[in-house]
Amino acid sequence: MSEILEQAPLPRLTTTASGGGCACKIPPGELEEAVSQLAGQDYASVIVGIDDGDDAAAVHLDGDTAILSTADFFTPVVDSAYDWGRIAAANAISDIYAMGGRPIVAINLMGWPRGVLPAEMMSEVLAGGLAIGREAGCPVIGGHTVDDPEPKYGMAVTGTAKVDELLRNDAAEAGLPLTLTKPIGLGLLNNRHKATGEVFQAAIDTMTTLNKSAAEQSVAAGLKAATDVTGFGLLGHLYKMLRASNVGAVLDKAAVPLVEGAAEALRDGFISGGTRRNLDWVAPHIESGSGITGEDLLVLADAQTSGGLLVVGELPGHPVIGYTTGRAGVVEVR
Repeated sequence: MSEILEQAPLPRLTTTASGGGCACKIPPGELEEAVSQLAGQDYASVIVGIDDGDDAAAVHLDGDTAILSTADFFTPVVDSAYDWGRIAAANAISDIYAMGGRPIVAINLMGWPRGVLPAEMMSEVLAGGLAIGREAGCPVIGGHTVDDPEPKYGMAVTGTAKVDELLRNDAAEAGLPLTLTKPIGLGLLNNRHKATGEVFQAAIDTMTTLNKSAAEQSVAAGLKAATDVTGFGLLGHLYKMLRASNVGAVLDKAAVPLVEGAAEALRDGFISGGTRRNLDWVAPHIESGSGITGEDLLVLADAQTSGGLLVVGELPGHPVIGYTTGRAGVVEVR
């Protein structure tokens, strides 16, 4: 009589990697030092390079058209392979939107642990990425795969923008409102999901929402400065923009929206190492008002994955969370 061997259950996707999502980024201080040799390249065609840590490179093509180029990938933030693909694709394409551009083509970047996870699951990840590409009107064509001990997925994305409509890190001016187009706290919920397996649909819905509409609003309003809020947290990305533009900001902590469930995740201690490193990096440039706690700052430094746009200017329908000032490089949190 033959024996029926039961197949061992597959591991939860988030447990196959040491970290998760944009919280896996190399800390900002270390990263800036490592890539410093890439700054200041003398090409007449380069409009936006690496010098100010912007979201994508911008190169003059012809006439008033710029080509935008970016790449982004990370380890799983959710256990659903399809949703991870959607989240990673939305996050990568967001860099084009953060520059005021339109994505025109994307290619997949995939690392996959053969022998640990089945190829069918890899197909689900790619299907999720394709679904977001279709939503964005951006063809997803081919890509590159490697056998990797930890699963990783993302995209290299090419886009276009009009040169005089670019949204840039170095174009912020003092005395303007700051608008945030998605709630924060995604890192807290992703960390809780990895630890417990609890599913937070509000976080998934937020991470898979494209920044397309917010980018189009910003360009139509004639705004000039924006960035997307991802692995370095709201404080980190705000500081990078202020430093590049030689301005400062006042941030109203009470006005910053949190995704549903994030406050409870903070209370229960689901703070990632990436978030703590973000705060360590930006802390010398923060001035905290009375009543602002260490936990408040950790929330503002929370490592986001596929977060919203932080725009210098006002966008109807989105919360104003502060304003820019003339105190260069200083973030006042009140």
